[in-house]
Amino acid sequence: MENLSFCIVALGANLPSGAGNAVQALCDALVILHEQPDISIESTSRIWRTPAFPPGSGPDYANAAATARTNLPAPALLDRLHGIEARFGRDRGTGRWSARVLDLDLIAMDDLILPDPQTLRRWIGLPLARQRVEAPDRLILPHPRLQDRGFVLAPLAEIAPGWRHPLTGKPVSRMLAELGPEALSGMTPLASGSGMTHA
Repeated sequence: MENLSFCIVALGANLPSGAGNAVQALCDALVILHEQPDISIESTSRIWRTPAFPPGSGPDYANAAATARTNLPAPALLDRLHGIEARFGRDRGTGRWSARVLDLDLIAMDDLILPDPQTLRRWIGLPLARQRVEAPDRLILPHPRLQDRGFVLAPLAEIAPGWRHPLTGKPVSRMLAELGPEALSGMTPLASGSGMTHA
C-alpha cells in the first residue's frame, strides 16, 4: 500500500456475540481488520478487563487498542469499522454508553484534526451531563474523549506511549498519568491477545 496513514483504533465489547464472549470478539475483530486489503495492523495491546462506564451500566468490558496503516481516508476507514461491528451484530441505535457486542472507535489518524481545532476543543470540553445525550454529527479526530478514558489510554500506552495528541501535544503516557491511578481502578490486563505485533 502506498501513501499510508498511521491510525489508532480502540476496541471494546461487553456482550456475547456469534464470535463467543467479549474477549473472543476482540480477537476475531483484529483478525478481520488485518485481513482487509487496505488496512495493515502493526501492533495490538493486551486485552484488558474494564468496569462498565457509567458504573452499573452493564457487564465488564474487554478493551484493547491497535495501531495500523491504511490508504483509506478517515471517513472510509470509519465506515469500514462500522461494517465490521455490524458483522458481529452491533446495533448502533441502542443509545450512548450502552452494552454492546463490539465497539471499534477510530481514535486518531496521523496528526489530523477534524473538522477543525475549534470544533474539537468544543467537544473535548463538553460537560459530562451533555456527553450522555449529545453525539457529533460528523467525524471528530482525534476522538474527543481520548484523554478522559483510562480504558483507551492504558492499552494504547502499551503500544504507542509516545504518540502525541495533535491539538494538545501531550503524549499518551502523560495523558494517562494526568488521569491518576483511579482511572485504572478495577482494570485488569488479561493474558489473551497480549501484545501481538504484525509484520
